[in-house]
Amino acid sequence: MQVFVTGASGWIGSAVIPDLISAGHTVTGLARSDASAAVVERLGGQVVRGSLSDLDVLTAAAREADGVVHLAFHHDFSDLETAIRLDAEASEAIGAALAGTGKPFAAASGTPGMPGAVATEEDEPALDNPLSARFVIARAVAGLAEQGVRSSVVRLPRSVHGTGDHGFIPALIGIARQHGVSGYVGDGSSRWPAVHVHDAARLFRLALEAAPAGSVLHAVGDEGVAVREIAEVIGRHLDLPVREAPAEQFGFLGGLLGVDQPASSARTQQLLDWHPSGPGLLDDLEKGHYFS
Repeated sequence: MQVFVTGASGWIGSAVIPDLISAGHTVTGLARSDASAAVVERLGGQVVRGSLSDLDVLTAAAREADGVVHLAFHHDFSDLETAIRLDAEASEAIGAALAGTGKPFAAASGTPGMPGAVATEEDEPALDNPLSARFVIARAVAGLAEQGVRSSVVRLPRSVHGTGDHGFIPALIGIARQHGVSGYVGDGSSRWPAVHVHDAARLFRLALEAAPAGSVLHAVGDEGVAVREIAEVIGRHLDLPVREAPAEQFGFLGGLLGVDQPASSARTQQLLDWHPSGPGLLDDLEKGHYFS
C-alpha cells in the first residue's frame, strides 16, 4: 500500500514510518516545516507539505493513498478547543475523501478511564471532561465503516514509551528534578496503561492491513503500572526521595496521576494476532536512557 501518514515526524509517526516500509509499504508523510520534512525523508518517506488546517491538502493526499494513518494532534493544552476543532475537521476531511472506497483509515485516540474497572475495547467513556471530545471524534471515525471506509480507531495508553520519548514520563522526570522529590498523587496505587512505541507502531500497520471496518483497538502492553512504582524508579535513578505530593505540583498531569485507569488489549491481541514484545514501562525506565 501507499500510505498517507499525518503526524509523520512525531514520536509515534517516527516509528510507524519505518515499520510500514519494512513491511513493504510506501509512505507519504504530512510535514508543516522544513525540520519535519527532513525527518520524514530521513525515515524513507515522501513529503506532503501542509498542516491539519490545510483541508484541501489532506483531502488530496488521502484520495491518492491506498490507506491513511492519522496521528497528528495539536498538543497545545492551553488552547484545547482549537486542538479538538482541528482534529475533528481533519478527520472529517480524510473520511470524506475515503468514503465509498473500502480503503483503510486508522486514527489515534486514547484508552478510556473506567472507574472501578479495566477498560476494554468495547467500553465507551463518560463524556464529562474537555478531552472527551476526542472520543466523540474517534466514534465518528469508527462510524465511517457505514460509509464504505475500512476505518479503525487505535486507542493509545497514557505512556507510549521508548528511547526518544518526550511525553508524560519525561515530564514527570523534569518535575521531580525541579522539586527535588519524585512524587505521586494520593497513595500512588492509581495505574497507568503503557506500551512500547514499536509495539504501537506495529499495531497501526496491522490495523491498516487487516482490521475489520469499525474496529476499536487497544495498543496496550502494560495493563496498568502503579504511579508509585513509576515514582520509585525515577527517585532511584535521580537519587531523590519518593513520597506523596500535591496534585498541583504536576500541573495538568496531576489529574491523570490520581485516577486509576488500567486498560486491556486482550480483544485486540486475539483479533489481529498482535502481541506486544517490547520492554514494559518499568523495565524501559530501568535501562537509564530517560535519565541521560
